[in-house]
Amino acid sequence: MASKPAPDSSRRSERSRRAIFDAALALVGEVGYDKLTIEGIASRAGVGKQTIYRWWPSKAAVLLDAFTADSDEDYAKGLPDTGDLAADLKFVLRATADEFNDPAFQAPYRALAVAGANDEELSRTFVGRLLEPGIRVYVERLRAAQEAGEVAADVDVRVAAEMVLSPFSQRWLMRTAPLTHEFVDTLVDQVLRGLRPRG
Repeated sequence: MASKPAPDSSRRSERSRRAIFDAALALVGEVGYDKLTIEGIASRAGVGKQTIYRWWPSKAAVLLDAFTADSDEDYAKGLPDTGDLAADLKFVLRATADEFNDPAFQAPYRALAVAGANDEELSRTFVGRLLEPGIRVYVERLRAAQEAGEVAADVDVRVAAEMVLSPFSQRWLMRTAPLTHEFVDTLVDQVLRGLRPRG
């Protein structure tokens, strides 16, 4: 009689990890960050809380991993390069505005931003894992535009990327005004006006 194969613990661990991520993202949207607990995540995910504590030291760490789980794949694609920098930036930033206006995205992102303001280590991890790779793809696209003559040769492309992204983030984070496609288009046009070669 053939013996049963041993259970694949790595597959079981991955299923548990994904269930924990899904639970954390759902719960932070339902109850908010302040009321989010490891116990609540464990209950929703159908795992013991010790399973969570074995992998993460805090609810913030769980939420950060859940929120950034697929970000490497997204950033690996980079920004589109059709040869028209303005059109490419508007296309990506319009899609980003739609994402930032989605409640399922807003809840964990805002929770991490607030938690990071009071937790230096979490903030550094959040910046390193999410914000820096995001800025990098804009820097790479702006550098390609610079090499193609669309951006002046003396422009610091890192600063230029922040000129595009910072007003976007500020408007969303502080809720100073709606994050709309019209705002994105105006932002891109005004920033690029200052970046183009003179003469």
